[in-house]
Amino acid sequence: MSLKSKSPYTAALTGCSFLYNEFQRILPLLMNSDAEQLIKNEIDNNLILHVNSLTSRKRFISEFKRRYAAAPVIFWNEWQQWGEKAQRAGLFYAILKTYKLVFDFHFNVALRKWNSIDHQLTHMDVMMEFNEIASHDEFVDSWSDNTKTRCASQYLTFLRQAGLLNAVTNELQPIHLSAHEFEYYIKMGEEWFLEACFLYPYEINELKIQLS
Repeated sequence: MSLKSKSPYTAALTGCSFLYNEFQRILPLLMNSDAEQLIKNEIDNNLILHVNSLTSRKRFISEFKRRYAAAPVIFWNEWQQWGEKAQRAGLFYAILKTYKLVFDFHFNVALRKWNSIDHQLTHMDVMMEFNEIASHDEFVDSWSDNTKTRCASQYLTFLRQAGLLNAVTNELQPIHLSAHEFEYYIKMGEEWFLEACFLYPYEINELKIQLS
């Protein structure tokens, strides 16, 4: 068995950034009953993505498929009804479920920072967690320094694009949505995501009261 097949981690996230607008345009194709043919046409003809490189289109759509598959169709039906802020949060939710590396960075580094006095998150903070993961995972340990750096940078980009990291100060910041926009996560047993949005327990309880 290869190191790769034994590891839950992948560096595939380096090939596809947050790409909220592009994902939003592709989502109706992914949800269509004829998704496979529509996606193939899009890769060939570039009518929706407007990404000049064929290689990039293939890579983006491959990752979009993975992110889409990480959550059930009912989630994406809800997602389409939300405003941009909630949609960006929802896309980050799908990314957390797609890439274990992002999930571990978020809960082992960012959330720990959020619950401390220092809310500033740096590239070095993420790299320290990377070293910890690599010490227990031979596949991750085999990655080049460049790949590790790109993964860490990509995670920080995800946070900024989702609205969880101030692009100027690098300070972590919570995502506050309406009770209706958080309802899916609470009703579907995915309350951990509210914690991932840096909501405090009393805020989560208030939302649950509003929805009861």
